[in-house]
Amino acid sequence: MSVSTIPVICYYNGQIVRTKTNVEYEGSETCIAPLKIPIECTFQELIDMVYSKTKIDKRRFKLVLICKYPLRNGNRFQPFPVRDDSSVREMLDLVNTTTIEEIELFIKVVSVKAQLNQSVGGHEDLFVRDHYNVAQFDYGCGPSSGPIPDTGVNVDDEDSAAEERNDEDVDDESDGADADVEVDRHASFFRAFNQALENEQGIYVSAQAPSCDVSNHPDDETSDEPSPFTYHLPPTPQFEHVENLDIAVASCWTPWVQPTTCNSSGEFVIGQVFNSKSDLQEAAKIYSIKAHQEYVVVASSKKLLVLRCKKAEECHCAWKLRAMVIKDTSLFVINKYTGPHTCVNPCLNRDHHQLDSQLVSTHIKTLIQAQFTLSTAAIQASVMEKWGYQVSYKKALDGKHKAIRQLFGDFSQSYTELPRLFLGIEQSNPGCAVVWKTCETNMPNTEIFQRVFWSFKPSIEGFQHCRPVMSIDGTHLYGKYKGKLLIAMGCDGNNQLFPLAFAITEGENTDSWGWFLACIRNHVTQRPGICVISDRHPGIMAAMVDPHLGWATPFAYHRFCMRHFASNFMTRFKDKILKNLVCRAALASTERKFKKHMNTIGRINSEALQWLEAVPFQLWALSHDGGRRYGLMTTNISEVFNSVLKGARSLPVTALVQLTFFRLNGYFVARREVGANRLASTEQFTPYVDAQIQARVVKAGSMEIVLYDHEKGLFHVKSRRGRTHRVTLHEKTCTCVKTLTYGFPCSHIISACQHRCVDFRLFVESYYTTQSYYDTWAPLFHPIFNEDEWPLYDGTVIVAPESMRRSGSGRPKSTRLHNEMDVREGKTLIRCGLCKQLGHNRRSCKNRSQVQ
Repeated sequence: MSVSTIPVICYYNGQIVRTKTNVEYEGSETCIAPLKIPIECTFQELIDMVYSKTKIDKRRFKLVLICKYPLRNGNRFQPFPVRDDSSVREMLDLVNTTTIEEIELFIKVVSVKAQLNQSVGGHEDLFVRDHYNVAQFDYGCGPSSGPIPDTGVNVDDEDSAAEERNDEDVDDESDGADADVEVDRHASFFRAFNQALENEQGIYVSAQAPSCDVSNHPDDETSDEPSPFTYHLPPTPQFEHVENLDIAVASCWTPWVQPTTCNSSGEFVIGQVFNSKSDLQEAAKIYSIKAHQEYVVVASSKKLLVLRCKKAEECHCAWKLRAMVIKDTSLFVINKYTGPHTCVNPCLNRDHHQLDSQLVSTHIKTLIQAQFTLSTAAIQASVMEKWGYQVSYKKALDGKHKAIRQLFGDFSQSYTELPRLFLGIEQSNPGCAVVWKTCETNMPNTEIFQRVFWSFKPSIEGFQHCRPVMSIDGTHLYGKYKGKLLIAMGCDGNNQLFPLAFAITEGENTDSWGWFLACIRNHVTQRPGICVISDRHPGIMAAMVDPHLGWATPFAYHRFCMRHFASNFMTRFKDKILKNLVCRAALASTERKFKKHMNTIGRINSEALQWLEAVPFQLWALSHDGGRRYGLMTTNISEVFNSVLKGARSLPVTALVQLTFFRLNGYFVARREVGANRLASTEQFTPYVDAQIQARVVKAGSMEIVLYDHEKGLFHVKSRRGRTHRVTLHEKTCTCVKTLTYGFPCSHIISACQHRCVDFRLFVESYYTTQSYYDTWAPLFHPIFNEDEWPLYDGTVIVAPESMRRSGSGRPKSTRLHNEMDVREGKTLIRCGLCKQLGHNRRSCKNRSQVQ
């Protein structure tokens, strides 16, 4: 390589494609042009060389240069814009500072007649990564200090695209109509494509150019004179997967004007046009926040907006803005403006009057889409980072509620829309089960919502191939209305959760649980002998013994969650050692081990033993279960899905129902593919059972076997530890009872089968086969039609239950009943300095008088 020149490979006639760790140039017609760039080359000389080498028409097209820039932390690359002499020198210096021998330069060709709806600089295909600081670019395009977004509209198709937008949008004469249209479009987009489930974040595209044509007539050839107006259009966000929401970029926009008429200080100008009054109001808010000044509204109507400085009388500040609507349009034009501010603030303010909850909601909307559970504290931190002001907790919470309403609809209206949503789901997915329960009102053709139950057809069909085990649980709703979400989950042959049925009810009580279980028995499954695992809620216990509901023994079997049972014990006796012994007793697979742990508990605390003996052993002990549980000791499968829906439980009920639909479809698609691949590879059992059997085969190889009865297959098997077990192959039993408990052979039966050359796979229940696993997830979900294609709902109008409405504003109070399970494991408890007991201190000690 010559000392005076640097080899550079130019790529053109393609597009820039960016991934998480790399940036490439792709295209079927991509060409390369090798260059030898002098070390002292300037930016203009580089541009001239590229034009000459690529034969691109300099009069018709401008070039945007992007260098493939290596990062120090591993084999990763990022785009580096080359736009001045300094960036050219930094690019050429890569040969000396890195191991790169030749530089890759990507060329983006932009038409000189760039219109408003194009991204200036032609960076529409280049996504900003989560850690890429867009603020480092100098956009040079009027008062906006943020990047100009790409709308994704082709220059030649701008007029037709505008006509399509006008046909699709619904005009509204009310104040802020355009904002409402935008809200509806975002909400429809989320519902149709399940955007939040993809965990996507709206990121604006960076752009830079020496000038911006934002005139009323983008094509100079079709206009004899320049337009007096400068359009201000809201940006269209592009999307990129982000892994860390804490550092996600959430750009905003401010008004921009023609370079020939703009004020370099970022002020408004007379003749500046905005799409709507709401756009103008938002631009004024952002301007005031950045200027650290405040204004008051002098006049506001559908046709007029007048603003003046808040300190106009006090400091004689002349700042004033007056805008009017353009006749027969929704556009607002500034016809009078006096600025900038001449006043100063007497002190440093922590909050800003114009930084209201509406602006906060606009700022966090994309964050809410990506993370339903975004905390109020995180919102405050995001606003602080963006604007430099500390908003109050109430303002941040109000902004979050407004963003949720804008994205997912109104809480009250969602109850009225829910029947038609179910009609839309059933239209494309016939066979779904939906059961309503409402209360009558004094108003005609109107009923109050009380409960709704739903189960999708693929879940109903797939549960036939699952083990006859069902876990049920309830969890709180955190939205504008109180209520409980009841969930029933199955378990497939691979030990994975299988969502079965859902219900929204007024709460957890005997009537609601009985109604929920009756809906499952009548509309989902009539399989006999199902084992239902739950906590010890009185409503569930009463429903499980009600002979009219179909869940009493022997039609079904009730079992307690070991974790909840141990928590109830801990609440009663407050002894962690005893609690651990209870768990060991519950998990013991044989009665011998169970009795051993129970005796230990009795020696420590006889009252605790009596408490345990008062509860039938088959309800909580695996050794007395009789193989009904299939080894499932907790309601974790329900708890896991509760955590999946945690963010959605603060959304309107329509969004919650849609989320269950999309989540279940995701489960079915992913696991159906796994099942199909295992069938194609002739795997007989699921991965879970394969791993269990392989471990037991290894263990069986070291056992001693003695045959006693050839016809019955009676064996005496001795393990390495000297423990002996009795195996009867004819009856498929072993005294360790693990085969009965789990549904696949224990190591003792496998050892006996190997001794007599018997296929031990015959002892595996059919639920664990690959065919059953595939059949479980084989049923298909079908896409929901567009909302305008849904059937009309002609039933009674269902309204929200006002009795369930949360009173007051602010953060709702937690209604969760906290117990010892909420205490983090390993946390050191405080110890009282007086009585030396755990759980309290000197000040709250109840034994203070006795100790003193």
